[in-house]
Amino acid sequence: MSPQSPAEGHATIRDLRLGRKTRKPAAKKGAKNPLRAGLRIERVPDPHVVVLFGATGDLAHRKVVPALFHLWVGNLLPERFALVCFGRRAFSDQEIRSSLRASLDKHARITPVDEERWAAFAARITYHQGGFDEPAAYASLSTKLAAIDTESGTDGNRLYYLATPASSFPEIVRSLGAAGLDHETADGGWRRVVIEKPFGRDLETAVKLNREVGKVFRESQVYRIDHYLGKETVRNILIFRFGNLIFEPIWHRRYIDHVQITVAESIGVEGRGAFYEETGALRDILQNHLLQLLTLVAMEPPANLEAEALRDEKVKVLRAIRPIPVEKVDQSVVRGQYGPGWVGATEATGYRSEPAVDPASETETFVAARLEIDDWRWAGVPFYLRAGKRLPKRATEIAIQFKDVPQHLFPTVGDEPEPNLLVIRIQPDEGILMRFAAKVPGLGIDVRPVNMDFAYGSAFTVESPDAYETLILDALLGDASLFTRADEVEAAWRIVDPIIDAWIAGPEPELPNYTSGTWGPDAADELLTREGRRWRRL
Repeated sequence: MSPQSPAEGHATIRDLRLGRKTRKPAAKKGAKNPLRAGLRIERVPDPHVVVLFGATGDLAHRKVVPALFHLWVGNLLPERFALVCFGRRAFSDQEIRSSLRASLDKHARITPVDEERWAAFAARITYHQGGFDEPAAYASLSTKLAAIDTESGTDGNRLYYLATPASSFPEIVRSLGAAGLDHETADGGWRRVVIEKPFGRDLETAVKLNREVGKVFRESQVYRIDHYLGKETVRNILIFRFGNLIFEPIWHRRYIDHVQITVAESIGVEGRGAFYEETGALRDILQNHLLQLLTLVAMEPPANLEAEALRDEKVKVLRAIRPIPVEKVDQSVVRGQYGPGWVGATEATGYRSEPAVDPASETETFVAARLEIDDWRWAGVPFYLRAGKRLPKRATEIAIQFKDVPQHLFPTVGDEPEPNLLVIRIQPDEGILMRFAAKVPGLGIDVRPVNMDFAYGSAFTVESPDAYETLILDALLGDASLFTRADEVEAAWRIVDPIIDAWIAGPEPELPNYTSGTWGPDAADELLTREGRRWRRL
């Protein structure tokens, strides 16, 4: 049996959840190894070629290639695998291999790099130079891919990964179609395309991009990637909600007062000023990451774990979010921009002093919003979302704040204990915290809030894979569960578009309006305090 292949006759997790049948192995003598109980056996993808567009760029070097290499080291890629790096710069095969090897030293999750495994991986890397809109480059790419199929036995299976600026997405997709590189035939293998965010700048551009992609690829071939959905703790939200009966009855407006979702970063734009000037926190974080987390918290149980069933429920949540009228955006949404200050012991410049940033920029580096979901489960429960840069610490979490007890029967030590709280920490200290009231030891009946804290790092002895590893493997396996669908992208933009319109039509904002190292502008606190609530202290 090849070490690259799963044990014969065993069903993978994906086989089981999709209801696939597997051939039972012949009976063998001898006792089973109890230490293997519960171990996960992954299905290895079909032989294939990954064509990486933008292979000389930051994303490819920092995330995509390290993820592919870790999958290779973990025996989760087939022996018949090849990586074609497509870029505009003039590189030889050896030069791109050397460049990628240097990036692994900086960005690999597992260090030091295994040189023997790298040599086998590097032997499968070639470079293809060409402009993204040059027909000749795609014609020669088609010839190269056909040669790889013949020489390496990759069976015509191809994953096109667009690690490029969003402005290049349409021309790459059109060029792939014009060269016939999208065609799937009975004996020609599958074709899939992975598209990075941002998927459009607003609803109009997202719809247009969906149409452009749809002219070439079927929806089942398109994998719109949001790396947050590949994080281990995010994926565990579904297990936590639908695999534990004790929480489902109270996951309801009767018991939950409100929900807070925070994506906080202590860093600034880190040399990506030009990108951030075109994007901002609203488009970069709220439209995708925050709304994706909200859908996982608020969705109804899916009929099964197939991709379409999961994505159907997420789209229902987005469509149920009450639109914010343009004239009321200022009451429900706060934007901010960081000025100079201190983050911990490090002095930080203001956003307008960052390289490639307009000195009079109105781009927001912080956004907070109050949303409501008009459905049976969540009616009347506010969802508070916030994201920002140059905040005091890096933290992403979901806080479920339960309602207070109807009557306080017991004496307390100090202030009245706060209501029950459930916190799902996504990064950096992955885990789940539950706060509840408990009796203080002694002869009295004093009550104090205590925490029950589950941490992934101490509970499991295995290291979590990077989100890109999870998502790239799923794309290679044809599992779209953790990727966004066209209607899901458009539904998210319908929520964000009125905010963009209000900001464009409104007066010039007074920016910067928060100091680096603080938790954002005062108006963000007022979103909650005017309703008798406050942000959870991280």
